[in-house]
Amino acid sequence: MSNVLFSIFPNERFVDLGLYQYGWEQCEPLHSYGPYARNHYLFHYVISGAGTLMSTDSKGMTNTYHIKSGEGFLIHPKQVNTYSADRDHPWEYTWLEFDGLRVKEALELAGLTMDNPVYHSNARDLSLELKNEMLYIANHSDQSPFHLIGHLYLFLDYLTRSSSSRRMMRGGKLQDFYIREATSFIEQNFQNDISVEDIAAFCNLNRSYFGKIFRDAVGKSPQEFLISYRMTKAAELLKLTELTIKDIGNAVGYPSQLHFSRAFKKTYGISPREWRSENKIASGTGKGKMG
Repeated sequence: MSNVLFSIFPNERFVDLGLYQYGWEQCEPLHSYGPYARNHYLFHYVISGAGTLMSTDSKGMTNTYHIKSGEGFLIHPKQVNTYSADRDHPWEYTWLEFDGLRVKEALELAGLTMDNPVYHSNARDLSLELKNEMLYIANHSDQSPFHLIGHLYLFLDYLTRSSSSRRMMRGGKLQDFYIREATSFIEQNFQNDISVEDIAAFCNLNRSYFGKIFRDAVGKSPQEFLISYRMTKAAELLKLTELTIKDIGNAVGYPSQLHFSRAFKKTYGISPREWRSENKIASGTGKGKMG
């Protein structure tokens, strides 16, 4: 029997919560990976054994963490990290690489940050379910994308509920309603010429107050969220369609191709044309970065 399972998720059309690659491995003594920086969030759960994580914090300083069975660790996008198995008791772990517009909120609720990347459980039964969901995904790559995304949602639920660093939900129920209204308005109107004032007006709120509660809840300003949503949709269209760059810009609210290309490059670091050439859809499986 192989000591590793590794799969690449074949579908990137999921905006709120998406899966990229996932797997399981029984590592050899001192097996290491890195230094490396991911493009998405990567979570490992240690089933048995132990190992070491070295990762940069929010100030760019490298910290070392010793992690054992029943614990886990989260790697953030662009965070430089190296992790290695113990010499005498090498770890067995399962991992998921994921991202999406709703992920930051869930991870903040779990209390997992660049400065606090280690997962400790406050409920053994919930952490067991967390492990089971991760292993289910790792062992069922033949299931449909919707099926696997459903289990990814369950994983996030167990992660947020079982983390000992869990933060309590904010109490403002009315504010939560406004945020849902605002994000729904953006999702339905991102292709139109809308502004932050339009979103605030839809919610019947003063712009400055709306901006504050939105940033507090989502971690981005309304304008940043709108741009992020548009660019995510643009990337989908670049990957999945043969539309021209100009038509895609129009489809996500940028009548000017120049303005669209500038916004896209600011988000992804390369032009829409370059991104399309590098991200053509692969069928089923392919090469990728393992856990």
